Amino acid sequence: MDNSPSQDDQPQDDQGPTPVPMTEPVAVPVRTPVAEADLRASDADRERVAELLRDAYAEGRLDGEEHAERIGAAYGAKTLGELEPLTRDLPAHRSLAFEKPPLDAGAPVRAPLPPARQEAPTMLAVFGGASRKGRWRIGSHLRAVAIFGGIEIDLTDAVFESPEVVIEVIAVFGGVEIRVPENVSLHGSGVGIFGGFDVREQTAADPYAPVVRVKGAAVFGGCEARPRKGKKLKDWVRKQLDG
Repeated sequence: MDNSPSQDDQPQDDQGPTPVPMTEPVAVPVRTPVAEADLRASDADRERVAELLRDAYAEGRLDGEEHAERIGAAYGAKTLGELEPLTRDLPAHRSLAFEKPPLDAGAPVRAPLPPARQEAPTMLAVFGGASRKGRWRIGSHLRAVAIFGGIEIDLTDAVFESPEVVIEVIAVFGGVEIRVPENVSLHGSGVGIFGGFDVREQTAADPYAPVVRVKGAAVFGGCEARPRKGKKLKDWVRKQLDG
C-alpha cells in the first residue's frame, strides 16, 4: 500500500502573485509665467529709452542733472521694469512691452541698430594715430591731443547725448580731422600758430539739430573740421515724438 502523500495533500502556496510595489507620482513642475516688468531688457530696449531721454533733454523737458541720472540708470537697467519709470513722465513714453509693429503690417522690417559704444572723453595720439568712427556715444565734451601724430573723429554715425558738443583740439606737429553730418550746426574758434585751424562753419536749418563747436590751437600742425556730404544725422528730436 502506497502511504506517500497525494498531490492534494501537498502544502499549497496561498500567498498569491507577488504584489507590484507602488511608486509615488512624479511631481511635474509648473512654470509660472514671468511678468512683463521682470523680463530681461535687451541692448535695443536700453538704447530706445536713452534716445527718448536725449530727445527730452534737447527739448528742455529734463535738466542736465536729471538727464545724466536717467541715462546712467537706462544703461544700467537689467529688466523692463527698471526702464519703464525713466520715461513715464515724458510725452513720448512707450508701453512697458515696447510694442513692435506686426511682421505682416506691410511696413519694411529693419534690423535693430547695434548699441552705441561708450568712449572716453579724451583722445591722445603721440607719435602715432587714433580714430573714432561708427556708432559711438559722444557727450558734451571731447578733448583731442595730437603730438607728432594724427587723430580722426567721425561723428556721422555717432549718437549725440547732448544738444551741444564742444571738441577741444591741441595739435603740436600733428593733425586732427573732424567730420560731422551735413545737417548739424558746426562752429569753430581755434587758433593756428605756424599751422592751420580750418573749420567750415554752417548752421543747420533744423533749430533742434545738435551744435558742434571746435576750439583749441594748432602749433606747427593742423585741424580741419567740415561736414561730410551725403551723411545726415536722422531727426533725433522729432523721430520719436512722431513715431
